[in-house]
Amino acid sequence: MKQLIKNDWQDVLGAEFDKEYYRQLHQFLKREYQTQTIYPDMYHIFQAFEWTSFQATKVVILGQDPYHEPHQAHGLSFSVLPGNKVPPSLQNIYKELQADVGCTPVNHGYLKHWADQGVLLLNSVLTVRRGKAFSHQGKGWEKLTDQAISKLSEKGHVVFILWGKAAKSKSSLIDTRQNTIISSTHPSPFSANYGFFGSHPFSRANQALTQYGETPIDWQLPAQPETEN
Repeated sequence: MKQLIKNDWQDVLGAEFDKEYYRQLHQFLKREYQTQTIYPDMYHIFQAFEWTSFQATKVVILGQDPYHEPHQAHGLSFSVLPGNKVPPSLQNIYKELQADVGCTPVNHGYLKHWADQGVLLLNSVLTVRRGKAFSHQGKGWEKLTDQAISKLSEKGHVVFILWGKAAKSKSSLIDTRQNTIISSTHPSPFSANYGFFGSHPFSRANQALTQYGETPIDWQLPAQPETEN
């Protein structure tokens, strides 16, 4: 069993790394990293899992694939490295955060503060070619991340925030008898006005966590981005 993740996610997902689909994915990624510019860098592919352990996960915010421009992606959905402009979808997330729970928008997009509290910022696909969104779809990542979602569903008392059609397609993996799904349109500028704004995902997530006996998330991001552990 390959040791790829340095916490309890290794035990949860480790069997996947020995399956044929993952071996093929690994060979594909090896070629891609050797011949193309791929994001995030290979040492941060599993960053979402590294920062938010399986047992600590209380909320999942599901994205599609990483940002595909330089110096942005670092392994967490919607989050960008310090020093980058806040991307448009994240700007809309900040607007809803302020309207929903009164959080002051910050001028960075580094979401480590959420990850540290048990918010798994997971993309369905964990890598992408520079400048080519969705370029690594259908290569095997979806099988791995679907397994992660299924295992979290089995654990129970997890809030799944699903924005947009692609994320909502994962609903069938989630047992709603013991978990909560909060869904709406995507926060992108193309769809935010059609159901994302006013959906109150952050207060609703905290209400669900309180009902589960869990500590609510402090959604207020620090004014200055926190450094990595």
